Amino acid sequence: MQNLNIVILAAGLGKRMYSTLPKVLHLVAGKPLLSHVLGTAHALSPQKVCVVYGHGNETVPKTIANNELIWVKQEPQLGTGHALMQCLPHLDEKGITLVLYGDVPLIRVETLQMLITTASAENLALLTVELNEPSGYGRIMREIGTGKISAIVEEKDASTAQRQIHETNTGIMVAPNACLHDWLPKLENKNAQKEYYLTDIVAMAATAGVKIEAAHPSHTWEVLGVNSKVQLATLERIHQNEYANKLLEQGVTLADPSRIDVRGQLDCGKDVEIDINCIFEGLVEIGDGVRIGANSILKNVKVEADTIIFPFSLIENADIGKSCRIGPLARIRPGTKLASKVHVGNFVEVKNSSIATGSKANHLTYIGDTTIGKNVNVGAGTITCNYDGANKFQTIIEDNVFIGSDTQLIAPVKIAKGSTIGAGSTITRDTPPEELTLSRAKQMSVAGWKRPVKKTRGKE
Repeated sequence: MQNLNIVILAAGLGKRMYSTLPKVLHLVAGKPLLSHVLGTAHALSPQKVCVVYGHGNETVPKTIANNELIWVKQEPQLGTGHALMQCLPHLDEKGITLVLYGDVPLIRVETLQMLITTASAENLALLTVELNEPSGYGRIMREIGTGKISAIVEEKDASTAQRQIHETNTGIMVAPNACLHDWLPKLENKNAQKEYYLTDIVAMAATAGVKIEAAHPSHTWEVLGVNSKVQLATLERIHQNEYANKLLEQGVTLADPSRIDVRGQLDCGKDVEIDINCIFEGLVEIGDGVRIGANSILKNVKVEADTIIFPFSLIENADIGKSCRIGPLARIRPGTKLASKVHVGNFVEVKNSSIATGSKANHLTYIGDTTIGKNVNVGAGTITCNYDGANKFQTIIEDNVFIGSDTQLIAPVKIAKGSTIGAGSTITRDTPPEELTLSRAKQMSVAGWKRPVKKTRGKE
């Protein structure tokens, strides 16, 4: 590929977002709009990437925090042509420049590769699209007879006849760097908006005899931008529908493709089933035969084969082994590692703990900063009391331990191999192996005791 520079225009104010957050930092699929565009740009292996920012001052570069980018501030903001002018000192004298927009997040790498192939050091390439309702877009002017592109007219400057044209400008283009160094300083702002239009270089190219090529995206949604929360929500649904279709094509069973949200990357094995309203954030890896119940949330999780996650479970930054049973209504917090055939049931919370093969905590339990061995049964209502108000301490539960219901384990403490803990105990010291340990107050009955009776008030 010839020497490629990329400029991303991301200085827009976004007044219709009604937000103090710069427009390009609003999220689609859990990532800022600009991050989507940057990901696509880097996939093209450019020599350099310039990002033009303005509104929000330093908020945009601080949020994105990428030292490989060239950040260029546009102040004041006098149009797209003026924005690209600010980048001229950073653009190579030779090669080509691809112009992208920070609020157009769904443009595909394949489409841009096609556009770049269409361009060269001698010609200009535009990405255009046919719209049934072209209102708001610049129109592509072509010569009668030859069909050659001669100019782009912005809608506010277009005549009634020109507004009937349906071929529109997406704003995405590839231009020879040598031409940009010549054309951009010559731009004028003699138009309805008193701005320096980047699109005016098309007429300059036509006048100079530079060949102007056009390429077209496979999908109209690729070039849709965001100027309002309505448009942001529309692109979110488009993105999610496209991701759901990709999962279906890979063999994943989705109970309802319109009710899944992937806010990152979801990698699935064979025979995976996902029920409705599940959310996947960050990197989630799901093994063969895994079933995920409705309304579950997984964030940065690896789930191995044949595990079942029952509805309303929340799992984040954890590793789940083979043939586990999680939930319903379980919470698996960061730092947790479950081996194979582990059961974590309803209203059980596990944090920063490891649980070995075959162990179970089926009901109403908190396990924090704990190492649990194999084939351990943790009874309902058990709590590992790991925090003294200032520091966290470890609980160790060795293999084949049975913990009765309503037990408190006061860390640091070790429950030795084969121990049985009687229900209702508070354990503050290490237990001996293969013995019963319990801690209870003596049960007693008070003879002659009568339950109090509520006194009745007299009539007033």
